[in-house]
Amino acid sequence: MPSQRTLLPRSAPAASGVSSHALAALLDRLEARSVECHSLMVVRRGHVVAEGWWAPYSAGRPHLLYSLTKSFTSVAVGLAIADGLLSLDDRVVDVLPGHVPAGVSERGRRLTVHHLLSMTTGHRMDSLAQAWELEPGDLVKGFLRVPFPEAEGTRHAYDNPTTFVLARMVERVTGRGLPELLGERLFEPMGVGHAEWDRVASGAAFGFHGLHLTTEAVAAFGELLLRGGLWGDRRLIPREWVELATRRHIGTLPSEDGSGDADYLCGYGYQFWVSRHGYHGDGSFGQQCVVVPSHDLVVAVTGAHTRAQAVLDAIWECLLPGMDHAGSTRDDEILADRLRRLSLAPVPGSADPERSVTATIDASAEGSALPGGIPVTVDPVDGGWLLRFGSFLDVEAGHGGWRESSPLGRPVVATGAWQGDTFVADLYVVTTPHRVRLVVDAGAGTAVATWNIVPLTSPDLVPHLRSPLMTRPDVA
Repeated sequence: MPSQRTLLPRSAPAASGVSSHALAALLDRLEARSVECHSLMVVRRGHVVAEGWWAPYSAGRPHLLYSLTKSFTSVAVGLAIADGLLSLDDRVVDVLPGHVPAGVSERGRRLTVHHLLSMTTGHRMDSLAQAWELEPGDLVKGFLRVPFPEAEGTRHAYDNPTTFVLARMVERVTGRGLPELLGERLFEPMGVGHAEWDRVASGAAFGFHGLHLTTEAVAAFGELLLRGGLWGDRRLIPREWVELATRRHIGTLPSEDGSGDADYLCGYGYQFWVSRHGYHGDGSFGQQCVVVPSHDLVVAVTGAHTRAQAVLDAIWECLLPGMDHAGSTRDDEILADRLRRLSLAPVPGSADPERSVTATIDASAEGSALPGGIPVTVDPVDGGWLLRFGSFLDVEAGHGGWRESSPLGRPVVATGAWQGDTFVADLYVVTTPHRVRLVVDAGAGTAVATWNIVPLTSPDLVPHLRSPLMTRPDVA
């Protein structure tokens, strides 16, 4: 695990004008609504006033941000524009001529950086699956081949390939890979020493997904935006770009059934969502960076849920009323103790240290993480078990707690127990929101291994454990 480096100063809540009771109410609300969080960091007036990680997640561990990555790609676009290498009016077909399909439509020809940033290209829905199916080796070309039923600039549709195209445009005009550019211009000056990028088989970073950062790095990014692109006395992002990227450029639409979450109907900026209070970057399954300039406030959250609006509601309804209503030192101490003790639940049950079992994976279960027919062996070792999946994957699991191993190069943290004639283990792919539950029926000799939430890139467990990360190896 990478060493921890402090990016932001710390302060007790009371010293920064925040009520510990409000912070506790935020935690209470999340627990009451069964919102699974992995980390929480609250920054007020530039100081971290509350921070906590639900074990086995921890402060020094980077976490997959999913589409929160898009907001970082937006910054890369802003840097290229500030350097005079790109403009909002530049067309895709001019910057990436080698990726333009024969017979591209006139609407496709007119698409600009502005349309990509605001996701107003004319698609009515996400075109990712269709684009990859049309052009498995060239997502830019596939994106341009998907029909554009609406006129560009008139309608917002959340469309992942727009950000992939932006990343490739930035790389084309700068001559730098997206990870290298942001590493040099953003992360290194901030002191972020460990940013990981998931890639497709060509080696390109997704751009719309795949960045892994620590919670503090996400919070520091929010603070950088809140300060208009200044980090200390050093300007890393032009203030004009921060203001442009985080303001409303297009209205956002409710779902076809008329429903919609309040903070996702406030409009869309340049790869940022406009909120009822401020703005936020957002990634699937609970990855959020919330910036509230009116309260000098940043909240960074990681998790494993589909309740993003519930988190925002909790911030607005529980935390914001506690701004400028500081509590006592004793209140701060009680909150700090609670934050230190946050934990997800280990698998309950007995150790049964003399018992081994061998079974075969049944992949018919929904959300299976492994193909069928693979033998699984559960062997007791000191304080836990060695879980063997065929000849390609060995994972260590603890009893009553977690045990970490890196069988294919990336960490997995596991806990297990016997429950009668059934062995149950949770395998946390701990740099992501995802975990696999293994259930072994000793009597039947069968086992299932299913995801808590199926990863959006691949349901196969193995690519998520390999280093370096390449979770779409089929896309060249």
